[in-house]
Order: sequence, then structure tokens, then C-alpha cells
Amino acid sequence: MSSSPLSKKRRVSGSETNTGSHCSSANSVRTELSHTPANGMAKNGNEAEIDEGLYSRQLYVLGHEAMKRMQCSNVLISGMRGLGVEIAKNWRDLSSQFYLREEDLGKNRAETTQPRLAELNSYVPVAAYTGVLSEDYLAQFQVVVLTNSSLEEQLRIGDLCHSKGIKLIIAETRGLFGQLFCDFGEEMLVFDSNGEQPLSAMISMITKDSAGVVTCLDEARHGFESGDYVTFTEVQGMTELNGCQPLEIKVLGPYTFSICDTSSFTDYVRGGIVSQVKMPKRISFKNLSGSMADPEFLVTDFAKFDRPGQLHVGFQALHNFEKKHSRLPKPWSQADADEVLALTRTVNDGLSGSAKLEQLDEGLLKKLSFLSAGDLAPVNALIGGVAAQEVMKACTGKFMPIMQWLYYDALECLSEDEGVTLTEEECAPRNCRYDGQIAVFGSKMQELLGKQRYFLVGAGAIGCELLKNFAMIGLASAEGGEIIVTDMDTIEKSNLNRQFLFRPCDVTKMKSETAAAAVKQMNPAVRITGHQNRVGPDTERIYDDDFFEGLHGVANALDNVDARMYMDRRCVYYRKPLLESGTLGTKGNVQVVIPFLTESYSSSQDPPEKSIPICTLKNFPNAIEHTLQWARDEFEGLFKQPAENGMQYLTDPKFMERTLKLPGAQPLEVLEAVYKSLVTDCPKSWEDCVAWARNHWQCQYSNNIRQLLHNFPPEQLTSSGAPFWSGPKRCPHALEFDTNNELHMDYVVAAANLYAQTYGLEGSTDRAGVVRILESVKVPVFTPKSGVKIHVSDQELQSANSSVDDSRLEELKTLLPSSDNLSRFKLCAIEFEKDDDSNFHMDFIVAASNLRAENYDIPPADRHKSKLIAGKIIPAIATTTAAVVGLVCLELFKIVQGHTKLESFKNGFMNLALPFFAFSEPIAAPKHKYYEKEWTLWDRFEVKGLQSSGEEMTLKQFLDYFKNEHKLEITMLSQGVSMLYSFFMPQAKLKERLDLPMTEIVTKVSKKKLGKHVKALVFELCCNDDTDEDVEVPYVRYTIR
Repeated sequence: MSSSPLSKKRRVSGSETNTGSHCSSANSVRTELSHTPANGMAKNGNEAEIDEGLYSRQLYVLGHEAMKRMQCSNVLISGMRGLGVEIAKNWRDLSSQFYLREEDLGKNRAETTQPRLAELNSYVPVAAYTGVLSEDYLAQFQVVVLTNSSLEEQLRIGDLCHSKGIKLIIAETRGLFGQLFCDFGEEMLVFDSNGEQPLSAMISMITKDSAGVVTCLDEARHGFESGDYVTFTEVQGMTELNGCQPLEIKVLGPYTFSICDTSSFTDYVRGGIVSQVKMPKRISFKNLSGSMADPEFLVTDFAKFDRPGQLHVGFQALHNFEKKHSRLPKPWSQADADEVLALTRTVNDGLSGSAKLEQLDEGLLKKLSFLSAGDLAPVNALIGGVAAQEVMKACTGKFMPIMQWLYYDALECLSEDEGVTLTEEECAPRNCRYDGQIAVFGSKMQELLGKQRYFLVGAGAIGCELLKNFAMIGLASAEGGEIIVTDMDTIEKSNLNRQFLFRPCDVTKMKSETAAAAVKQMNPAVRITGHQNRVGPDTERIYDDDFFEGLHGVANALDNVDARMYMDRRCVYYRKPLLESGTLGTKGNVQVVIPFLTESYSSSQDPPEKSIPICTLKNFPNAIEHTLQWARDEFEGLFKQPAENGMQYLTDPKFMERTLKLPGAQPLEVLEAVYKSLVTDCPKSWEDCVAWARNHWQCQYSNNIRQLLHNFPPEQLTSSGAPFWSGPKRCPHALEFDTNNELHMDYVVAAANLYAQTYGLEGSTDRAGVVRILESVKVPVFTPKSGVKIHVSDQELQSANSSVDDSRLEELKTLLPSSDNLSRFKLCAIEFEKDDDSNFHMDFIVAASNLRAENYDIPPADRHKSKLIAGKIIPAIATTTAAVVGLVCLELFKIVQGHTKLESFKNGFMNLALPFFAFSEPIAAPKHKYYEKEWTLWDRFEVKGLQSSGEEMTLKQFLDYFKNEHKLEITMLSQGVSMLYSFFMPQAKLKERLDLPMTEIVTKVSKKKLGKHVKALVFELCCNDDTDEDVEVPYVRYTIR
């Protein structure tokens, strides 16, 4: 809690909308990060340490410096309606304020909300304030956020904040409309405008010129832009550039750019790395009154380019209406809309400069009036998420702020029929929690929402936000409605900073059950069921035909492409709408998939991630990413795969047969590893584990490097006379082991403990004890050998892999002990887990990677960066999640109403760091044709397997059916990975299959029985038309029950 007492000067009913100069101040929440809570962020000097367990995913978005600046922030959020609490939560009366419950009606919003906000994060003291927003009170804050405030209040506080250097954000939502304004003062320093990792490239040439030209190695484009600043390291020859002050560049091509005058510098010899430098940028803001007269807009939708100017004047007219009548216009009231239009004309007539409009969009402004009393959770989520990100920018100087106005509308959510206008009666308040939504869509839509059955896949960050929005809009809150949420994960500490339905006491509980219970508290009427199942072929008995056919739609909240593509295929097959979304740091996207209208998620795919060549990893790393991937491979190859293979050898009689069938050198590699783990390297004690770790250290960081330098000495030349160790090949040096070197000891302690775990032995963290053991470890003397082949390229490696040492393979088969002799022997394979700091996993990765980096003179990475790269962590932040989910739920409104026009739907992309928004129509499902028949991915052939006689169709009848009914000759027929029929099939096999029922052929070929839950099979066809031309045709749904 904040140290300041709660002020009770003035109370306002949380269920009323009051006007006047203090309306917003009566519901204010203040958040501070300048205090240390009782559970203690330990302080270094006067600076609190950051809890990396809690904030790890957010740290990868903001960085340590920005997080430290946020720690010292003091923020006021005025107005605790849906939008205000959305902003506070990221950093709603019952229709959108998710921290108010029915028993809270009549209480002050701020005081009721404060304890529920405070429990989100014990590191953030939250205090409620219900007094006047006076100059003295405001002076203590770095940032003030106004929501639900009058224009007079905004202008008064705007002038005050601007003059005192307090950063101001104004956020408003009015039904399907949103407004955001930022004023961060006369001069603000932005330290990092986009949040991207600084780029770097290797240099192949630098010219001596009045504007020296730098040429990069042509392995990859440099990615720089003109105006970027760069600095240099490791340049040989032109050493004046090493460690120079940042230089501005001009891009000449994808591999070249020019820098400063290099004509007086020493001649360039070779090598060098050029690195981008983020330069602070100074920006200036107008105050609110100045910006109202001469606005600068951030366009959110280029299809609505002229709307910001219209809404800028319209919002002012709404304020004037509210001031005059002490209320907002009534929902869908024609009389009030006409008055708002007249007020807009008056406002516009009084304007001068760029804000003045030549012509008013009367239809748009009337809709603003119709909807202004509405309060929608998804719009609050979007505007609240964006506003919360602006608060972070104001506190930290990280990312580019909104300059200065953002206006948003989602009018596509209204009826597609332009002529349809709702009546005042349909949208009048019902004295229920959904009144803010009924004001926009009417009561019939509310009934439709209540009856929806939706499947939510995933209860992580996006899943939690979706569930909160579902509860607020009343999805599945009536008879017949249901939300089924499935997630097989348990809650971890690192989830808590963005998966806001979870609290510290929930750690280790199941996500889906906990989220379902939390949502029931927000809206007890929601009918929700939590499952703990992974979606995939293994759970098709649960999520079967009956399950999918009973759904209205699916929402994905997944974190991997494979699961997304699987759910996409299921939705296409069952013809269900799919709401797809994802985030990556400040970037977010939304895709809506509508049956028979749009393409599916799988229709377009991102290019595959670029993999690191094996030879680069094994012998020629040049970046920390290479050494970290090598360390991850080491982890798998030392502590997981040998134990797995060893246990399979001992328990699976067919292991040897399967292994010998593996391609290339794999059989030898696997059996060598099994022999080592069961015989030569099998430890009997902790001392043996320490000795193994010490010898493995010697092998990897000294012996192998010495062998590499024996094969390719530092002065080696290539066949063309160029230095071998140049460009991407960095010349390594061997390390000497030293018990006084902390990194060396980190490696031995972590490796020995992990090795002990795989054999079920007791480990130790006593470093002094480990040093004593090391004193008696004998390390064999190593002499580099001649005739050892080291592959320089992956092509060389592949051709070498085709030859196998058969004599060694036979020898290993006789040397391996029989599984009977080791029946009680147990090996435990270790699964890599990055988030447990006590398990030695990251200790090993960091030490292994940084030792190898030292071998090759690559700058090391700290634990935080190592975890990001080696753990393949996806950076995440609550602000982006909230904004993205807001957009998802706006698309849900359209689906529930049954929108059918492609232009009604919006796929969205955002990057809150830039800030940038882009919306587009979904891509229509591509059309194909055979004969004169058009079809898309949503079409299929429906074939009933059971005939009127009660017998099932045979393969011959199936082929004849397509020939007679569709004039198509099937040339190939498959089901999954099983080939059922092909024109080149041997005659004997064909004759045998032609008279068999289709299901019998499927079970015979796939060697799997068909489950009782399977009602239909999917067949893929290759066909020729009657001119013998190959034609593309839809798949077949073959019903068997």
C-alpha cells in the first residue's frame, strides 16, 4: 500500500456517471514503484533489484534500464470505470469493470477496485484517492492518466501538467469509439524508438575516401537504414574505427553503406564487426489546448484516413452535450444525435487552423452520438492496453510515444445492413450488468451472446484476457451456452506478470481450472468448464465430431505454430469460425477465419527460421547465438539423449534393430553413446562425476581446440591464398583450467551435478569440496593427432556421414553388456527447464556457452540474455496482450451477429513500440476449378460409406462413384499417410483391394483400428478429368456412421 492515507473528502456512487469538475477525481487510483514492499524487492544502494522470476518475459521487451526507471515511477489513473481499471491492470461498472461485483453497486469505484488491483502485484503499491485533483496533489506524480473526465477538467489539468513537466495521457471510450491523447512535455528523450535488437554485420572491405564505403560479408544483408548510427570493433588495419564515437551512415545497397571521411586513416587489412548504436532522440509535445486547435493524428486504419479529424471535433461536441444536459446522448436517440450534430457544427465553426473541417461526415457523427453511452469491454481492452503502453513510455523513455492523438472506431461491428437502425427501446437500460453493451447492440444480441458455445484452446496470457472479455460481454452466460477452456500447463511464477487471472497462491495449480474459477467470480452467470488436455490426434476421442458440431466457434490462445495449424485444420473440417491471435513483445496480430469466406490460418505461412550450419556450431562459431545453441546441444547430448538411449537399450528388445536401420553415421554415434553411458563413463560416486566433468571440460575447451589449430594453424591460407581464419571464421585459442576461475568452477559444479542426476547419485554445491576432489583428478596428457578429419562445410560433413566404420559397429555390438545383467540399472534423462534457477540447467548453459565464447573471443552473454536465446523465450508484455484480445473480441461480435461480407471483418497487426497499426480485409478463400465447378478449401465431396443395402462401399464402388457422378478418374487415393490406391499399384494387390470395404483397407494399410468415436474419414484424391488431364479437386468426407 502507498504510505499516504486514503482521502475520503468526497464520495461518488460507482454506478453513476457524474459530471462537473471533480467527476474523475472521485475515482482515482495511484500506483507507485518507489517503495519496497514488505515481501521485499531487495535493494542495492537505493535501487531495487528486479524480480527476474516474475518479470522475465517483460524484461525481454523493456530491458533492465527501462524497468529500473519504471520502478521509480509514480502514476495517477483518474476514473475507475472499465477503461481506467484496464489501464491500471496492465500497468470496469459491471458491463466492463471486471473488478466490480454486484455486491459492490453503490460503493466508490476507486476504493472498491484498489485492493483487487493491489493483489495483482505486491511490488506495486496501489492507493485509492477520492479527493479533488488539486495542483499540490498532482505535483507528486510523473504521469497522470485521465479517463471519464470532462473537457474542462482535461484542459485545466492539461495546462497544469504541461507547465509542471508532468506527463499527461487522456483516454476515453464511447461505445465502439476510442480516443487517446499524449502530452509528454516540451522536451522528452526517447532512448530506444523501436525496441529491436541492435543489428551487427561482419565486414569484408572499407575504402579510404571522403565518404568511406563499408562492404559487409554477403552471408546476409546488413539491414541498416540511412540515418542509423554505427560503431566498429576488431577492424585490422584501419584501427582508427575501433571503438569510435557513433558514426551516421548512408545506405548504398544491401551489403554496403558509407561513413565519415576515411581518407587519412590507415589502410584496411581485414576483419571487423560493425554494430548499430541506438541514439537518444529528442521529441516535443504541444499542450492539450494547443494540440486540440492544431492536432497531429496517428492513423490506425488507412481505409478510414479522414475519420480522426471528424472524431476530433465530434468528441468535443459530446463533451459540450454532456455539460449542457449532465448526461450523455441516449442510446440510438435520433433527437440527441441531431443535437450532437448541431453542436459539432458549432464547434467546427469556432475552430481555426488544421482542426477545422471543410465538411462534416454526418452519418459518422450521428453514430458517435448513438453509441456514446455504450461501454464495451473489448474497446476498453484495446484503448486501455495502448494507453498502458504509453504510461510505460512516459516513465521510461523506451519506445516512441503516440504523437499526439489516436482515434479508433469499430463500426463494422454494427449491422451489415446500412438501412438497419436500432430503436431507443431496444437499447434502453435494463438495469443489468450488460447495459453498456445493450446500449450499442440492443438486447437481442445479448441473448445471442449468452447462448454461444465456444472452445478456447490455451489459458496463458491471451487465454486469460479472452476469458475476462468473455465474462464481461456475457458470452455463454445463458441456458445452452458454454465456454470450454483447455490447457495442460500448470501456473509458474513467470506467468504472473501478464496472466492476470492468476495470483502467487495459484503457482503450481492447473491454469484452466484456476482461470475458470477466476472468471466465475467476475461474472457468476458464465458457464465455463476447464479441461487439462492437449489438442491433437491423441485427444480426438474427447474433441470428436459431436463436440465440434455442437460449437459456435473456436478461439486459439496458443504459443506454437503446430498446435495452431492442427486447430485450423479441425475448424476447416467442421466449418467453424476461428479467432486466431498472437503476440511477440510489443507486436501483435489478429486473424479471423470464417467458413466459406476467408482463407484459413494454414493458407499462408511465415518463412522457416534460419538454422545455424552444423560446421559453424561445431568448429567455427562467430556469435554468442552459436555458442548458446552449441551449449544447448551439449546439454541434450550429455544429460538427455544418452540416458534415453541407454534405458531404451535396457528395456526395449527392438532397440538394437531400430538403431541399426538409422541413416549414415547415426547407428555408430548412438551405440558409442550407449556404451559410454553404461560402461566406460558410468560413475559410482560423486567424486567420479566431478572427475568426468573436469575431463569433459578439458576435452571441449582445450583438447578439441588444440586439435582444430593443429589441422588449421592460425597462419593457414586457403587454396586461393586468402587467410583461412578470416571473415566468419574466428581463430580460437585453448583455455587452461584454473580452480580460481569462477566460470571454470561454475561449469564443473553444474556439469557434475547434472551427470550425478542422470545416474541417481547425490550431488553437491560445496565448491571447496569440489576443489579438493579436483586436486586428485588425473587429466590425461593430450597431443594433437595427424589424420583427424575436421569438416569445413556441411556439404563435406554430409558426404563423410555416408561412410560408416562397420568394424567398430560390430565391436560395439559385442562389447555392450546384456540388458539382463543390468536389469536394476536406472538412468534418468533430464528435460531442459530454463525457469528453475536451482536445477543447474541454466548454470550449465551459461558456463558452457561463455567458455566457448572465450575460446573464440566472442563477447559473453549474461544469464538473462542466455536464457532468452537458449530457452527460445518469446518476449511478452501485458499491454500488447490486452490490446490484441480487444480486437479479437470485436471480431467475435461480428461472428455472433452472422456477418457475411468479407469487408466487415478485419485482420489486424500492431506494434505498440513504433507505434503502428494496420488493418485489412481477410484474404478471400482462393478459388479452384474442375470442369465448370468452382471450389475453395471449405468445400468437399460428401460420400456416404453405408449404402441403402446396409453394406459398406468397396474400393471398386468408390472409384466407380467418382467416375459416374463427377466424371473424375481417381489416379491416387490416400488417407493420412496411408496410400490406399494408385494406378501404378501391382495388379495382385489391386485385385485384392478392389472388393474390400473402404474402412477395411484403411485399417489394413494403416495397421490401426478405427475408434468408435470416428464418424467419418478424410480421403485425399488425385484425379484426371475426361480429357485425361490432371485436375485439382477437394478432399472427400467419407461417412461411416
